[in-house]
Amino acid sequence: MSFPTQPYNDLPIRDGERIDVARSVFEEMDARRSVRAFSERPVPREMIDAAIAAASTAPSGAHMQPWTFVVTGDPEVKRRIRLAAEEEERTNYEGGRLPEHWRQDLEPLGTDWRKPFLETAPWIVVVFEQRYGTKADGTRQHHYYVKESVGIACGMFIDALHRMGLSTLTHTPSPMRFLKDLLGRPDSERPFILFPIGYAADDCRVPDLRRKSLDEIVVEVTEADLPIGEPKEPQ
Repeated sequence: MSFPTQPYNDLPIRDGERIDVARSVFEEMDARRSVRAFSERPVPREMIDAAIAAASTAPSGAHMQPWTFVVTGDPEVKRRIRLAAEEEERTNYEGGRLPEHWRQDLEPLGTDWRKPFLETAPWIVVVFEQRYGTKADGTRQHHYYVKESVGIACGMFIDALHRMGLSTLTHTPSPMRFLKDLLGRPDSERPFILFPIGYAADDCRVPDLRRKSLDEIVVEVTEADLPIGEPKEPQ
């Protein structure tokens, strides 16, 4: 059965304004930084829901929308998440689980196993990837391109939070299975990213990072760059 269709309506932007819009989006997103120092200033739940709604518009393999956003602002839940995350991270940093080159690359960022922001931030959202779903008759529903789909949704979630003036961090304590157990998620789901969310603390400071230039990340290919030989037609 096919989906019903509807006319596609592009954003009402004049052709002469499109590059200005693109530059404006870049400047806005270039100001984004990962934050580890949060204010205790309350954040309305409606803002979190609005960001999740924006994220849920992401494209997904076969439109399966294989994501679950678990939200908590409960102090005890946040405390238990922090304790479990710090236990794993301490093993990473001090127990030898992180390779030396990884620890060296993290050193300029000043991170360690201590994660107080997991309690300070008003909200925590843990995004789970749904490895498979369940049909109405109880049989398994295959999901496709799960990591790609969930990754895109998480990117759009970060964008929405930033545009509302909220800060966050893509926290991925490794291993992350404790989040599935602690939050009571089914075997069909795996934790993908943990987001502490709130306003940045008044005294928050972030690294003055340099992002790669377009010349470093963009490669243009023309016909002259293609290997010699005609492509084969599907048989």
